[in-house]
Amino acid sequence: MNMMNLHNVEFIKSAASAGAFIRDGRPNIVFSGKSNVGKSSVINCLLNRKNFARVGAQPGKTVHINYFLVDKAAYFTDLPGYGFAKVSKAERDRWGALMEAFFAEPGLITLGIMIVDARHKPTADDVTMAAWFKETGCPMVIVANKLDKLAKREIEGNMAVIRATLALDESAVLIPFSAEKRTGREQLLAEITRFV
Repeated sequence: MNMMNLHNVEFIKSAASAGAFIRDGRPNIVFSGKSNVGKSSVINCLLNRKNFARVGAQPGKTVHINYFLVDKAAYFTDLPGYGFAKVSKAERDRWGALMEAFFAEPGLITLGIMIVDARHKPTADDVTMAAWFKETGCPMVIVANKLDKLAKREIEGNMAVIRATLALDESAVLIPFSAEKRTGREQLLAEITRFV
């Protein structure tokens, strides 16, 4: 990032309700993805940290929005993972209410970064999440993580399936990514820098 020092990161807070959302006018880079898609790994890869964005032992157990302040300039905002089958209905409802409040309020999202699994067709939950981002009208980048698990010949076809399933237009940015191998990191940072 041009001006931002990625080493200067602090965890600010976890928001469990709309009243706790941060509204201080700084750019808000919002990360979303299924519970097991490697969202924390992508954030850690961007920040050059091993386990800064805490990787939950049990996916889908925390219904909180976590705010990390990068170089006092912008937030990396980590939305709770979705689509985890074993959570209770009450937990799912809490997640839904929190997400609805977050996406309904204008100005909370500067750039949406949605992480999907490069190996699989996006799920119905992924399609819903992409639609929520689109409805806000904010720019969105799709990160297809776990690229290292694909054979070279599979990549193009899989990217086409992701683009079609999420109904992305040609202008939408889709980045083949591997948190493991750091593939796509520079491209994603370049996209983020445009909004910070």
